[in-house]
Amino acid sequence: MKRVLLVIAALLSLTVLLAACKKSGDTISTSTAESAPETVEATPAPTELPPYEANVLTGEPKGADYPEGQRITAVMVNNIVAARPQRGLSKADILFEIKVEGGITRFMPVFTDYKTVGEVGPVRSGRDQFFRLILPWQALYVHEGQSVVMQQYAIDYDYGKLNNNDGANGYRDYGRVNWAGKSYNAGSLALEHTMYTNADNIANYISSQNVDMNRTYNSTFFNFVDYRLGTTRDLSNSLDSAYSDKYGPVVSDGQYIEIEHSQSYKTRFIYDESTNQYKMQQNYSDGQWRDTVDEAADNKVLTFPNVIVLYTDIHTYPGHEKTDLQYVEYAWGGIGYYCYGGKCEKIYWQKGTPLEALRLYYLNEDGTCSDTPLEVNIGKSYVAVTDVDFAGNFVHSTLDGVNLSTATTQTYEKSYVEDDAKAGETLGSSTDDLTAAATGSGEAETTEAPAQETVTEETPAQEETPAEEAPVEETPAETTEAPADETPAE
Repeated sequence: MKRVLLVIAALLSLTVLLAACKKSGDTISTSTAESAPETVEATPAPTELPPYEANVLTGEPKGADYPEGQRITAVMVNNIVAARPQRGLSKADILFEIKVEGGITRFMPVFTDYKTVGEVGPVRSGRDQFFRLILPWQALYVHEGQSVVMQQYAIDYDYGKLNNNDGANGYRDYGRVNWAGKSYNAGSLALEHTMYTNADNIANYISSQNVDMNRTYNSTFFNFVDYRLGTTRDLSNSLDSAYSDKYGPVVSDGQYIEIEHSQSYKTRFIYDESTNQYKMQQNYSDGQWRDTVDEAADNKVLTFPNVIVLYTDIHTYPGHEKTDLQYVEYAWGGIGYYCYGGKCEKIYWQKGTPLEALRLYYLNEDGTCSDTPLEVNIGKSYVAVTDVDFAGNFVHSTLDGVNLSTATTQTYEKSYVEDDAKAGETLGSSTDDLTAAATGSGEAETTEAPAQETVTEETPAQEETPAEEAPVEETPAETTEAPADETPAE
């Protein structure tokens, strides 16, 4: 079922710049009988760089208003077609998109400073495939409801009030009108698409619940190019730009990017050379592509300089077939792509245990994972964690010959029952046991290039203490409880 990956060769050979060393010699005057004192030309001292002070999520230099010593914040945002357009996504420093139940995807915008979030939503339920990405960073995790697996993770890792289950005092916008003109007040839009929160509500939650937001990070989320050098990494001259594998060049064209998350959910990016940004679009239930916009920012189109696509095995958790609860395999690592500046570079990614941070690497000449961490250019990033079953359908090409107005597969959602974790409900086993049962029960092919929804209510999590092995210095936290009120989707 998988079509051949579209790759158009556009390699520039790896250039090694050799700077000739000019040696300073001694100058001695012999014009008189008495020799002049020896004069040695001074060698300029190397320029000393100021301390590296980068934004943890973007790698950019910290500004005067940077929230030093503060945890990052992640919010779960609905991406079922009826929930569009969303609010607050343009403020995200990293935007994750991952498949959940019924073939749909969900968003997790991650913010450096919760005070700058503005309004964000529709807020939706928490899922462990997102939580495991921000667990090493001990982020404040805001959602409305959660799966029983997510709730078990919060219990196992003592996440407490950092796992907020009511949208951080979220509120309903019953009058909001979606892209198709539907609204809850008109009886045409489900209640679950109306929950929002904002910076003030998040701040009030933190203050009223005494949530510990202290956190000192000693590394950045990705291995960013050092902003102090004033350079940008050109993928055409990357460390591995001279390499090829059986699928073609490791670095090739990426002006047009199309990512398939499921049989119906797709995301694409169109590169604009004038801004050095990728414009984000998604397919809709009428088969058309539309810009992904931020309704709270005058329908600003989402753009990113960095687009990262990571392939892995995604399948239903054993025993959770009714809810189609998705397990995402992070332990194996796999192939992915880093796209920047109209080029896409094949990479390798690793994560490992829930407490280990996501890591990106260059490929060796033989296509294996190298020991060299990938350098990501500074700026905002879109990150897709995507099913390896659709790796063969990943498209990255020039814009030549791409008909941007062509309709694509119509978006739809398969029938399933939304997972509903009741207060205090547990799996009856640890998340380690659940992961052991899920690992290997899907298709383990991560080493190569890389209806309708029925929804019920969901609920909370427990107490928090800092995790181990995180790439950060830690501080503690507390507890939470507040169920969500949801009704069937359209």
